[in-house]
Amino acid sequence: MPELPEVETIVRSLRSGGMTGDSILTRQISSVECFNSKTLVFEGSAEQCSELLRGSHFLSADRRAKYIRLRTESHWILIHLRMSGDLRCEADSGELLPHDRLVFHFSDGMRLVFNDVRKFGRVWVTDDPEAVLAGLGIEPLSEDFTAEWLTAHLAGQHRVIKSILLDQSLIAGIGNIYADESLFDAGIHPKRPACSLTEAECEKLRNSIRKTLEHAIEQNGSSFDWAYKGGHFQNEFRVYQRKGEPCPVCGTPIEKIVVGQRGTHFCPHCQK
Repeated sequence: MPELPEVETIVRSLRSGGMTGDSILTRQISSVECFNSKTLVFEGSAEQCSELLRGSHFLSADRRAKYIRLRTESHWILIHLRMSGDLRCEADSGELLPHDRLVFHFSDGMRLVFNDVRKFGRVWVTDDPEAVLAGLGIEPLSEDFTAEWLTAHLAGQHRVIKSILLDQSLIAGIGNIYADESLFDAGIHPKRPACSLTEAECEKLRNSIRKTLEHAIEQNGSSFDWAYKGGHFQNEFRVYQRKGEPCPVCGTPIEKIVVGQRGTHFCPHCQK
């Protein structure tokens, strides 16, 4: 599943053009087509949604956790890519692809297409984005995500730190890749009880999370399978998917365990 760096890369492309095609900003919606009923989350029918959005313009594109937020004059379009979602802004003249699920047609001859092989992705059309996003935790790249905040919120948490980092209701946007890489950078074992981290370790982990995410965004995220292409951070993985390979710091073979039903990679020497 695309995580924060991949979603941020897509959002920036939707704003300015790039891997998803041309920018969608200021484009006027002429109609909406839905080819899979589960993809669109809307109180009415797809036809009613199309009528509602006709004439609207995309005014902004940003991100909340792993959600893409697109704003029009009156409504928000929220997109979660899940396992295999993808977006393209392209000319409206070509044939659609086999797994295209939803299309926003524009009045200037362009279109925004949501493609999703596995059909797990969702597109919400709502006038209240918080109805979808209300349960999300703090943004790890925000100014509010401080060492003091992390120390306070880990106190009393007896769950292991890897599970805490994946809890979207506490810290929003981190997934399996960046949890493993951040914990390695901070020298913290993924099965450490969160409450056992000292203030100094919390500060180091906070800094490692931000450094890892920011560097991954610079690399356009990670291209980990056919569902997301264009990233380069996978070339810099230090522990993730490197089971049996030497640790880049000490040479000890990287180990893989299961934490919270998620495959977890770490160095047994650097992360005691």
